[in-house]
Amino acid sequence: MLSIGIIGLPNVGKSTLFNVLTAGQANVSNYPFTTIDSNTGMVPVPDQRLEKLNELLSPEECTPCFIQFIDIAGLVKGASKGEGLGNQFLGNIREVDALAHVVRCFQEPDVAHVLENVDPVRDLEVIETELLLADLEVLNRAIEKRQRIWQTVPREHAREKKRWLLYREKLEEGIPLSSIDLTREDQSELKGLGILTGKPVLYVANLSESEYQESNRPCLEKLKESTILQNSSSAAEAVTVSARLEWEVQQLEMEERAEFMKELNMTETGLEQLVRKAFRLLGLITFYTIANEKLRAWEVERETRAPQAAGKVHSDMEQGFIRAHVASFEDLCQHGSFQQLNRLGRVRTEGKDYPVQDGDVIQFFFNP
Repeated sequence: MLSIGIIGLPNVGKSTLFNVLTAGQANVSNYPFTTIDSNTGMVPVPDQRLEKLNELLSPEECTPCFIQFIDIAGLVKGASKGEGLGNQFLGNIREVDALAHVVRCFQEPDVAHVLENVDPVRDLEVIETELLLADLEVLNRAIEKRQRIWQTVPREHAREKKRWLLYREKLEEGIPLSSIDLTREDQSELKGLGILTGKPVLYVANLSESEYQESNRPCLEKLKESTILQNSSSAAEAVTVSARLEWEVQQLEMEERAEFMKELNMTETGLEQLVRKAFRLLGLITFYTIANEKLRAWEVERETRAPQAAGKVHSDMEQGFIRAHVASFEDLCQHGSFQQLNRLGRVRTEGKDYPVQDGDVIQFFFNP
């Protein structure tokens, strides 16, 4: 399952954010390094289509897609050289598929700031610099190990050499590798090398309760104007949340929660926006299956073929794949059942080369 690591300086609200996302109980304190071990939680992806299908079909079970979030303890300046618990934390980051970089935009005298004062742009640059330095060290070692084989069979490894030297050039210029045009294969290669800045990044501005409700957000505007966000290809602007406010909302009963959100003119929580954007950041789409009174949403990467999508349901279904019957979410909502769509000729039969589309409702046929 694909995972997102929550990173940032100590005391920026990562654990509070994680608790809200997962309804978990990660220890929260106003001291750095409260989170010594990574906390991991599964977060359901908000899905209005799934809710609509659940209302329409009334299955016995309804299961959404999930994203794994990992709360990684705070990095500090010098982490790339082992400061704080740098080596351990950088290792945690290398294991995830994408990053949610939390930046503190709230003033709170009772919550100590590791760098004394609140400055989101500086904090952003501290973390980015540590990741860049760590990557440069890793890549230099990797290049040194490959030099002999590059010289021995230069033609065979010419493309690899060109890519790796380009990566190093960008890192030396202070440019995160996520900012350059990377294919999925490039991203996989960088993950295998242990490179951090090649991962897709979602920037999360953690605001105070009062600033979150105001239209004028000077701290957030300062963050948006930073060079890092301006040059980022993966997130043109920060996702705004107030982790403390979201936590308070979560403690309310459903009716009270709806009334409270209405008073604040909140149509959805900041956390719902965050999870949805994280889902898209990972390049995922959703398809649905209905079998044995069980409705379920499944996440796959774009361009996934039908047999591999079937493999998400069960490995036997991929190995013995015969065909898929496919209907659109819109048609199913309009006509009410797969049986009715079959009678109307609105169900397509697709084979092994079919790329699953976002919103497909699929019945798989296979040899056990």
